[in-house]
Amino acid sequence: MPMSNTNSVSSTSDNKSIDKELEILFEDNHIIVIDKKSSQLVQGDRTGDDSLSDFVKNYLKVKYNKPGNVFLGVVHRIDRPVSGVVVFAKTSKALTRLNNMFRGSEVSKKYLAVVEGIPPKTEDMLVNHLLRNSDKNKSFVVSPGTPNSKEAKLAYRLLATGKTLSLLEVELLTGRHHQIRCQLANIGCVIKGDVKYGSKRTNGDGSISLHAYSLKFIHPVSKQEVSIISKPLDKDYFKLFCDNILQL
Repeated sequence: MPMSNTNSVSSTSDNKSIDKELEILFEDNHIIVIDKKSSQLVQGDRTGDDSLSDFVKNYLKVKYNKPGNVFLGVVHRIDRPVSGVVVFAKTSKALTRLNNMFRGSEVSKKYLAVVEGIPPKTEDMLVNHLLRNSDKNKSFVVSPGTPNSKEAKLAYRLLATGKTLSLLEVELLTGRHHQIRCQLANIGCVIKGDVKYGSKRTNGDGSISLHAYSLKFIHPVSKQEVSIISKPLDKDYFKLFCDNILQL
């Protein structure tokens, strides 16, 4: 039987500041899955801002009364302005196995995106070569064979349309820098609020309308299927498509 949890639960820590920063979707002895807010960093960077991994470490330290440093492995990342499901490893065994699974494309990763305009097809597989520009913190679609470029693959399907916006489900098949943002912009479907890739205006809170809503994988220790879902029913422009999201 697959293990799943589609409802967020609050942490049981006595530290109220930690509770406010974490929405725990699943936790056992080996992994913990968090519903990341769009403003949160997954892992610390040069900004020096508090990261989600710091809050999770503090939560574990308090909840389990752990002395000294707490082990927490960052398995994968999603961009700061993106919300949704993020998995962390609580043991080194789980971290090693999950890293191999993510690298080996053994994990199903699906996103919901509110985009400007309507895609050229109701569903399609996008295959591009992307080149990352670290100075601009941006990726660009380039010709195959361009030095340092990497092949990027995703599949999308159109779920609903409005007057100026569309709702897409995106299955991420490779894990490149800004892949979904760059590839969707390349077909004329810029993610709402993503001014870096051509959106007409920001969302106001610095977020973009991209949400990691579904993650499925085989548990690194129990070998059971883990299915985690987070539906952004009350988030910014996703509210416009609430009925369509409920059907997923």
